[in-house]
Amino acid sequence: MKLLDNSKLEAISEALTVETGDCKISGKVESYSCKMAGNDKRLYKMISSENGQSPNDLQALSPPQSAFHLGPGQMLSTSSSSGGEETGPLCHTCSRRMIYYLIATLNASFHPDYDFSDAKSSEFSKEPSSNWIMNAVDSNLYSVLGDMYAGLKTKLWSAINDEIVLNECEIYSYNTDLESDPFGEEGVLWSFNYFFYNKKLKRILFVTCRATRYPF
Repeated sequence: MKLLDNSKLEAISEALTVETGDCKISGKVESYSCKMAGNDKRLYKMISSENGQSPNDLQALSPPQSAFHLGPGQMLSTSSSSGGEETGPLCHTCSRRMIYYLIATLNASFHPDYDFSDAKSSEFSKEPSSNWIMNAVDSNLYSVLGDMYAGLKTKLWSAINDEIVLNECEIYSYNTDLESDPFGEEGVLWSFNYFFYNKKLKRILFVTCRATRYPF
């Protein structure tokens, strides 16, 4: 994965790295080409052909985060058994190739401090609604940045849309394993990690942020 230069996203990332009265916000917005670079080929081979499977074989994902973090008026999406009983949120699937893209993006963004090469498909979700993701990001950031974020919000989503074209994207999220990544460290109050994948552009835009309380 190759990090693409984008001065608007770089400026937003700088604005999302800030200390407030009682916590530190560490956020960034990055755009990556899906073209392989460096050790990507080795990682792609390891992930896409594990256990003799092919890159197009489907993997089960965790239920979408939006199924469990409900906003006003939202209802939990459920599946039904033949007897009409609700059995929980419907799970999505994606190809092993897509899992590779997600893991490679995490590795590129957090290199050399963290390695996500062993992440499983169950650590990712496919999110059905870009509006829900936008509201979730806005809610988290406004809760800690207040009016500062109110002035940044329009610039953030305008820059993201210019780079990735939101209505053409598949959206995925990463669910922390709480052990081997920066989102499970002591003091982390909340975090989010969203991937906007545009197949036509062969590009992923990664939005990540965590709030850490003092002392950190």
